[in-house]
Amino acid sequence: MSSPVPIRLGVNVDHVATVRNARGGRHPDPVKAAEIAIAAGADGITAHLREDRRHIVDDDIARLKAHLKKPLNLEMAATAEMVGIACKLRPHAACIVPERREERTTEGGLDAAGQCEVLRAAVSELAGAGIRVSLFIAAEAAQIEAAIAIRASVIEIHTGAWCDALATGNAAAAAAEFERIRRAAAQAKNAGLEVHAGHGLDYVTAKRIAELGEIVELNIGHFLIGEAIFDGLEAAVRTMRAAIDRGRT
Repeated sequence: MSSPVPIRLGVNVDHVATVRNARGGRHPDPVKAAEIAIAAGADGITAHLREDRRHIVDDDIARLKAHLKKPLNLEMAATAEMVGIACKLRPHAACIVPERREERTTEGGLDAAGQCEVLRAAVSELAGAGIRVSLFIAAEAAQIEAAIAIRASVIEIHTGAWCDALATGNAAAAAAEFERIRRAAAQAKNAGLEVHAGHGLDYVTAKRIAELGEIVELNIGHFLIGEAIFDGLEAAVRTMRAAIDRGRT
């Protein structure tokens, strides 16, 4: 019997920047947070450069790229500005996400099926710059098929609806959402896509998602930064690392 494929942990440092920006200045520094997370077991760092620069700013991305010894995953909208920034800085990966100014956080998956032409052009340009491209999508067959048509190499499955159903105690909805995620992960893997997942995950839900062998990377941010307030970032990342490793094995 073969050993399970290890699962990678990407730590999102957006909300370190949120705290910094609440007062201005340079403290706390997302780059320092990234270095602590990597030392504690993270396999990479994720940062979302939004159009309105509400948390991460351009200088953060440049410094992360310059200082990190592990992969940087740039979350971004499929706009000319963001594609240009990514192609200039060349992070290891770019994850294209939907973005609305009025949302507090990314509220759902990208409508890849409805934006094929725009996304195909962005993916082509990013891939041409040597950047691995993923699409952040809902666990839906049509969105996976669109990702294939767009020629993305990776999808990241939005796990927020499943986490919300669990949080509200709706067991039936949670079970249905998890089955959707399971089926989507299998469909994408069978089609040759690399499969990631993220949004709303905590220690318990991340461990459960890690049990799905098709998923090779989880990207987690808000929960870890929140736990860091109480336990420290190093401890939070180590606890998450242990949780997803238990789920995988």
